[in-house]
Amino acid sequence: MTSPAATATAPVADAPVAAAPFAPRKALLDSVMPLLVDVGVPLVSYYALKAAGMGTFAALAWSSVVPAVRTVWGVVQKRRLNGLAALMVTVNAVGLLTSLVVGDPRLMLAKDSGVSSIIGIVILVTALKGQPMMSAGVRPWLTKGDAAKDSAWQRLSARSAAFRRAEMRFSAVWGAALLGECVVRTVGAYTVPVGTMVWLGTVIMVATMVFAFLVSGRVGAVPMERMIAQAVGTERTADGTR
Repeated sequence: MTSPAATATAPVADAPVAAAPFAPRKALLDSVMPLLVDVGVPLVSYYALKAAGMGTFAALAWSSVVPAVRTVWGVVQKRRLNGLAALMVTVNAVGLLTSLVVGDPRLMLAKDSGVSSIIGIVILVTALKGQPMMSAGVRPWLTKGDAAKDSAWQRLSARSAAFRRAEMRFSAVWGAALLGECVVRTVGAYTVPVGTMVWLGTVIMVATMVFAFLVSGRVGAVPMERMIAQAVGTERTADGTR
């Protein structure tokens, strides 16, 4: 928000226009960075610790620490408890403690699929209740830092039944995909060698995300983007005729 004094001069008034193109890049970076940390760091850490002579269970346990710390730190840094972040912290903590007590490396691997299943169930429930959790993640991608598009999102989300259905479809696809990933990874955790499942589990997760991106985009994001563009065009036309 700019102050009245800031809007009084033309050079300052132009600043938001110059800054706007960077908003989608920041949204993309903010969305991808957690994935890189939660997937890349544990995978590299596991094999590095194994190469250093650490046991399978210990390597799995220590490689899970960074994602858990990142999630907690994100909550502390933002000073607000996001529902999904709180869910991930709780499930990770319970799973890690359970694994430490049991001491089974396969349980450590199954714990990750358990996280996916719980998150998937919560996402599905929020979609069915008309409060789709994934909307917060897709909104920056569709509005691209444009104030007019963001305003259109708010109007459509509050008034358009078609837009709300597209929001719910987007979340429902992600919830179903995460549940499917849970089944596949749980079976793999107890049937595939641990060393193989460490990297195979990552492949399964990435494949699931690609599938969810493609399907949720087609049935949810693309229709929402089209409706936002139409709403912005209608608003601009109305402003021009006044």
